Amino acid sequence: MGAPVMIPKPTYEAVSTLGLEGRSVIVTGGTRGLGLATARRLVAAGCDVVLTYAHDGAAADTALESLRGLKGTAHAVRGDITDPDSLPELLRTVIERHGRLDVFVHNAATFHPMQALAADLTGVRADLSAALDPLLGGAPLIAEAMAGGPGRIVAVSSTGAQSVVPRYVSLGIAKAALESAVRYLAAELAGRGIAVNAVAASKLAKAGGPPVDPKVVEHLVARIPAGRLTRPEDVADAVALLCTDEAAWIHGQVLTVDGGTGLAA
Repeated sequence: MGAPVMIPKPTYEAVSTLGLEGRSVIVTGGTRGLGLATARRLVAAGCDVVLTYAHDGAAADTALESLRGLKGTAHAVRGDITDPDSLPELLRTVIERHGRLDVFVHNAATFHPMQALAADLTGVRADLSAALDPLLGGAPLIAEAMAGGPGRIVAVSSTGAQSVVPRYVSLGIAKAALESAVRYLAAELAGRGIAVNAVAASKLAKAGGPPVDPKVVEHLVARIPAGRLTRPEDVADAVALLCTDEAAWIHGQVLTVDGGTGLAA
């Protein structure tokens, strides 16, 4: 096997719009990490994106500043998406601006590291609530906001939903439940022209944070056919593809974004 082709990070000022110009979008947990990368990809495609966040107003301001100059527009709205009162107000904001909602990306999550034999059930319930409540509790309102045209719901999952990751049991269970909810919602919403799918991300390369042992990174990369760790931008591109008109006949699927890691024995 030859050396992998190293594809540079995208420059979002010049990426394809994928026919998404003018779409109204909500990205939960959209002010940092994978959520921000997804928001950036969709703003670059010409969408009007609302980013939700729970606490950190400074991070929201920084996120909005980083999106300036792209083709679309971005706004940040504070609110705990697991609060039943939060989503109706959020949807009202979008409908007042656009008349309807086109895309709902459920990225917000909580993470309580733990081992299965030392499970903190309070943490497990919190992770499950963050994964399920916005979709299962909010699906009727989201569907109503998308009425009158095609809609897209994309949930951000993790390969940890199917594989065992150390100290990941709580979020792994939550993501597995989320993927199941995606299938059930897809079956009930397909007839309304709303496609519900998920994107499962593998271990992400992160900028900043505590340093990672280069040997650990080398070991991880050695198992990836594409030759590098997954970037948030890789996952964001997959989310954007599921939002296109061409993805209308994809329902209830989990698209794995891992550079081929899952192919290895």
